[in-house]
Amino acid sequence: MRWEKVFSLIIIVGLIIGGAFFAANPVRENLKLGLDLKGGVQVRLQAQGAVTDRDIDQIIQIMRTRVDSLGVTEPTIQKEGKNRVLIEIPGVEDAEGAIKLIGKMALLEFKTMDGEVVLTGKDLENAQESKDPSTGKVYVSLKFKSEGTQKFAEATTKLVNDYPEVNGVKDQNRHIAIFLDNQMLQMPYVSEAIPSGEAQIDGYESLEDARNIALLLRSGALPVPVEIIENRTVGPTLGADSIQKSLLAALWGIGVIMLFMLIAYRVPGIIADLSLVVYSLLLLGILIAINATLTLPGIAGFLLSVGMCVDANILIYERLKEELRNGKSLRAAIDAGFARAFWTIFDSNVTTLLAAAVLFYLGSGSIKGFAVTLSIGILCSMFTAITFTRYVLKMTADSGLAKSTKLYGA
Repeated sequence: MRWEKVFSLIIIVGLIIGGAFFAANPVRENLKLGLDLKGGVQVRLQAQGAVTDRDIDQIIQIMRTRVDSLGVTEPTIQKEGKNRVLIEIPGVEDAEGAIKLIGKMALLEFKTMDGEVVLTGKDLENAQESKDPSTGKVYVSLKFKSEGTQKFAEATTKLVNDYPEVNGVKDQNRHIAIFLDNQMLQMPYVSEAIPSGEAQIDGYESLEDARNIALLLRSGALPVPVEIIENRTVGPTLGADSIQKSLLAALWGIGVIMLFMLIAYRVPGIIADLSLVVYSLLLLGILIAINATLTLPGIAGFLLSVGMCVDANILIYERLKEELRNGKSLRAAIDAGFARAFWTIFDSNVTTLLAAAVLFYLGSGSIKGFAVTLSIGILCSMFTAITFTRYVLKMTADSGLAKSTKLYGA
C-alpha cells in the first residue's frame, strides 16, 4: 500500500466535503432566484397620448436596457393592451430604486474620442436597418434633424481636417462613439465629412443585429411620455408548497442517483458521487459568477445535467468492467475504459449542446434559462467525468486501497 497516495486521497475527500459544507451558506445568499421562486418587483407603465405599436416596441426595448443595467436576468417585459407595458424584475428588493431607474429617460450620445458630446438622441430623426442587395452588406442608416445635421456636418468636417490620413493609415481620433446610457453601442470611423445629415454604420453580421441597434438608436429618448400607474412587490408565482416539493424532489433525485452509483459500481461509484459534489459546486459557482437568475426550469436543467454527468461515469465504468473481465490489470483497464468511452461521451454531449443552442436561439425567458443552465451543466459534467474522476480513480488504484476487481463491479 502506498501511503502517500492514501493521504492524498484523504485530503481530496476532506477538501470536497469541507468545500460543500462551507459553500452552502454563500451559495444560498448569493444565488439569485427568479420570479417563480422568490418574487420581485412589478411595475406597470402607461404611455400617454396617441401611441403606435412602434412606440410601444421602443419603450419595451428601452426598459429592457434599463432592467439589464440592474444586473438581473430573465425579467418579464411585455405589452398590455394598446398603451401599457408590464415589467417584472426578479430578485430585486429595492423596489423604489428600481422604479426610479425604470422611469428615467434613455440617454443617447455621439461622442468624439476626447469625450466631447457632438449629438444626442434629440438630434436623431430616424435610424433604419438596411441590406445592400448587390453586396449583401448590412448597415444602419441614420438621419438627423436639421439642427443635428448642422452639428454633425461641423463635427465630421473638423475631425477630417484635424486628423488627416497619412499614407492610408487611419487616425483613431476620427472615430465617433455612440453611447446609450453611457454604454457604447458602436464606434464608427469618419471616412469623410458628412454634410447631408445622413450616415451609415456597417460591420453587422446579420440584419437582426442591425435591427436591434437601429431600434436602440431610435430609442434615444422615449417616443411618448410614460407614467408609472402601479408598482408593487410580488411574491413567488409558485406557492411555498410547490417550491418545497420541487426542492425535495431534487434532493431525493440526487440522493437516489448517488445510492445507485454506490451499489452498482462500488469504489468507482463512491468516486462518481464525489464527482457529483464537485460538479454541483462548480456549476453553482459559475451561475453566481454570471449573475444568473435561477428559475424552476433552470433547476430542471440542473437536474438533467446531473443525469448527463452520471451517464458519462456509467459509460466509463461499464468499459472498465469489460476490460477487467478480459483479464487486464486494474491500471490498464482504467486507461482503456476512459479511452474507449471518451468519444461516446463527447458525441452524446455535443448533440445535447446543439439542442440547448436551438432552445436558446429560438426560445425566450424561462426556456433560455433552461438552455443556459443545461449547457453549463453539460460542460461541467464533461470536465468532472474526464478529468476529476479519472485522476481520483487512478490514484485509488495506485494507492493499493482497493485491489480486488469485485470492488470495481467486475
